[in-house]
Amino acid sequence: MTITTTTLKPTLGTLHLWGICVGLVISGEYFGWSYGWGAAGTLGFLITTLIVATMYTCFIFSFTELTTAIPHAGGPFAYSRRAFGEKAGLVAGLATLIEFVFAPPAIAMAIGAYLNVQFPELDPRHAAVGAYIIFMGLNILGVSIAATFELIVTVLAVLELLVFMGVVMPGFSFSNFALNGWSGADTFSIASVPGIFAAIPFAIWFFLAIEGAAMAAEEAKDPKRTIPKAYLSGILTLVFLALGVMVMAGGVGDWRQLSNINDPLPQAMKAVVGSNSSWMHMLVWIGLFGLVASFHGIILGYSRQFFALARAGYLPKSLAKLSRFQTPHRAILAGGVIGIAAIYSDGLVNLQGMTLTAAMITMSVFGAIVMYIISMLSLFKLRKTEPLLERTFRAPGYPIVPGIALFLALVCLLAMAWFNAVIGLIFICFMVIGFVYFQLTAKQRFDAPVDAMLTGI
Repeated sequence: MTITTTTLKPTLGTLHLWGICVGLVISGEYFGWSYGWGAAGTLGFLITTLIVATMYTCFIFSFTELTTAIPHAGGPFAYSRRAFGEKAGLVAGLATLIEFVFAPPAIAMAIGAYLNVQFPELDPRHAAVGAYIIFMGLNILGVSIAATFELIVTVLAVLELLVFMGVVMPGFSFSNFALNGWSGADTFSIASVPGIFAAIPFAIWFFLAIEGAAMAAEEAKDPKRTIPKAYLSGILTLVFLALGVMVMAGGVGDWRQLSNINDPLPQAMKAVVGSNSSWMHMLVWIGLFGLVASFHGIILGYSRQFFALARAGYLPKSLAKLSRFQTPHRAILAGGVIGIAAIYSDGLVNLQGMTLTAAMITMSVFGAIVMYIISMLSLFKLRKTEPLLERTFRAPGYPIVPGIALFLALVCLLAMAWFNAVIGLIFICFMVIGFVYFQLTAKQRFDAPVDAMLTGI
């Protein structure tokens, strides 16, 4: 074995990391979440969202302890392997990879849908593939350039969501929001409960991938100081935006018209200001920044996960090669190939009657929830086995706060498996394929460079 020299260059500060943290997620405020209205109604989905927001807040306050103690490009893969060994690292790594590889096709299709509003003759799939080509290229050019771009588009996206809330506020009516708000009924009943649980994947979409900033930890300056600031300010930003956007959009008219489309915000604004308003056209164009911020940031995230797994011998070592810009270009391209294939499968595959976007969101959420569970278990294990590990940030309210995150994640996983059995089985198939590859490549891992952060030596 040799000590690894395949390392990433630290160039990112607190603002860059906040931009990555929020930017990875912010597309979830622009689309995807409204599918939850179809399952639970507006009031039911509000309950779902509050539960999921609680889970994420507790999770991020706990996850930050792991990220600062073990600042590794593999993120959850590194924490789980250090806590429980190689097989646990495999589970966390594959789950994270599924989360980050299947989210971009959904976002790319939303980019296509937003562009189609302005250019009806444009095929959304072609626009989605064009987005992949552009942003894979930008990620290959260098992480500093990529992160600066991410920060700029994230700030613009946040400002645009605030503008959206301000413009539609005069047309907001709580009676519109509450009408048929409990799975199609005006009053809560026991029949409303299944919809609340069925809507979980779409509430998670509001916050999905916030943990991806952990995969930029090796490229962060002073990660033990900058990452906590980025994470904590990031989760507060996202909770505020998620609740504000959802409530405002649901109160401007018949929310059922927005519940199964990829561009709910432009359509909600159209109900208030009309289709020819300059406000509406501004939302479409600037709204693209929110989608681009997440799309671009998640490409950065999945490439680092491919890179970390390949460097440790869990995937072909060629994926750990760095370009002359010191970026994992092959890993970036690998995720793009999978995403583009998913885009062109639209219409060819029918998963439980879902649109492609809803199916990709659900698959991504399965990966995320499994990763959240094993990350919280790793936190508890490392507190016991490595009490002397340097922890510049410690989870507040331990063990209650991480315990809440773990419990709610388990509830979410059970609910998702119940309501999305077909996609859950496909997720398991992906994990089994990864495990078979793992079993056949022990020598590859033995020959991989030693990484002290994975073993604690």
